[in-house]
Amino acid sequence: MASSAVELRDVAKRFGSVVALDGVDLVIRKGEFFSLLGPSGCGKTTTLNLIGGFETASRGTLLIDGQPMGNTPSHARPVNTVFQSYALFPHMSVADNVGFGLRMKKVPRLERRRAVEEMLRLVSLEGFEERRPGQLSGGQRQRVALARALINQPSVLLLDEPLGALDLKLRKQMQAELTRLQRRVGITFVYVTHDQDEALSMSDRIAVMDRGRVLQVGTPAEIYGDPADRFVMEFIGSPNVFAGRVERLGEGEAEVAIPGVGAVRARRTGGLEVGAAAAVLVRPERVRLSTASPAPGAPLSGQIAKIADLGFISHYFVRLVDGQEVLAYRLNGVEGGTLDRLEEGQTVYLWWDEQDARAFAAGTPSDGPGATRRARE
Repeated sequence: MASSAVELRDVAKRFGSVVALDGVDLVIRKGEFFSLLGPSGCGKTTTLNLIGGFETASRGTLLIDGQPMGNTPSHARPVNTVFQSYALFPHMSVADNVGFGLRMKKVPRLERRRAVEEMLRLVSLEGFEERRPGQLSGGQRQRVALARALINQPSVLLLDEPLGALDLKLRKQMQAELTRLQRRVGITFVYVTHDQDEALSMSDRIAVMDRGRVLQVGTPAEIYGDPADRFVMEFIGSPNVFAGRVERLGEGEAEVAIPGVGAVRARRTGGLEVGAAAAVLVRPERVRLSTASPAPGAPLSGQIAKIADLGFISHYFVRLVDGQEVLAYRLNGVEGGTLDRLEEGQTVYLWWDEQDARAFAAGTPSDGPGATRRARE
């Protein structure tokens, strides 16, 4: 196993009466692309600021490359930071911006020039040396900020939502470029984002955070496919939520009675008790649709309330008898399939495999992307 680049041990941070971090334990391995993911106010930027030395922990231990950093000022730490605002000097050329850190370290001019040229090749900005930041596109300015941070060869590069100011198409391009760049230089990237798709597509591992705590750490496949709790499953993706009560608990499974739906079996999680309130969550891509019942009594049924065609994929909103809407994703253009013939207002049957559903103890439903869908008024 790779040694750790960053380690937090029981780290807490308070701002007056506000608890920003509450006993965080985290190990970030050398050379990995690690994302801190969560909603606004979850503590991810505070964690980044503690690593960078911009904040001091109220409690706990922070190590970088195995060395305690509690009393080390930011400029003396082996880290650099790339911000969403780029923070470039508008009066300086691209070359001077990139080489600024080496200039402050009194690196000889010839050596500095060679390092700047190498960095600009790395971020595909050869020939832009004499331009000013105001003459560059958003993506080009982001590359300059990356080159300026990487030229100092930090052990850890901190990135605080660096793509948030870019449009969607450019953001997707920069996601691919950042991933390629990280693989090439081999430096540990610690990336803050609230964008689930961004974290899943770029990261080696992800820490999902909420209310100052780390809820789960794992690979994108582990976070998405085996969420540790209801919050993680609702935040990563847009699952359908069915509220009911536990009728039976078996080995690794639960049977939940859902009003207007019936008994539904799902993989069980901790905290479930027979007779207690529970929620069954199913991701939209796991919901199957058919105009004919595939098994007597097995599927649900409802009417298609809306079809959102997004090109290669369509979103089907199906209204059940009790008014709840179930969302199903389906790829378009599947030869021999019946999905292309579905229309709004049509009656369809819905079902999913038991292992694709999760049963969680009932809690306060989130207001986020996984909130239960109801019929439009």
